[in-house]
Amino acid sequence: MAIGMGVVPLGLAWLWARFFSPRKPGPEKSSNYECGLASEGDPGGQQNVQYYLYAIVFLVFDVESVFLIPFAAAFTGLPIGAVLAMAVFLLLLAEGLVWAWLKGILTWH
Repeated sequence: MAIGMGVVPLGLAWLWARFFSPRKPGPEKSSNYECGLASEGDPGGQQNVQYYLYAIVFLVFDVESVFLIPFAAAFTGLPIGAVLAMAVFLLLLAEGLVWAWLKGILTWH
């Protein structure tokens, strides 16, 4: 069954390509297409690193905030050790936010 789940879709894709796809690439098939216009210029232009830093900081705080949901759901039944561990976790998150703020990552130019 496991082999069939892998082989059957590949076989169907091969049959589809054999009977419905063009045999050889032509000028239309090989041409670049973006928004109906031919591409202009060098596509490998330099990107601003600020976009990536901003995205990484967002992902860190987004993923880490997911860890707060189970803690908030079971807050009243947790021992003091769990509350202290979550306090350290929140302190590290706050430290990361202050670091990003002081480095200027959160200011948009």
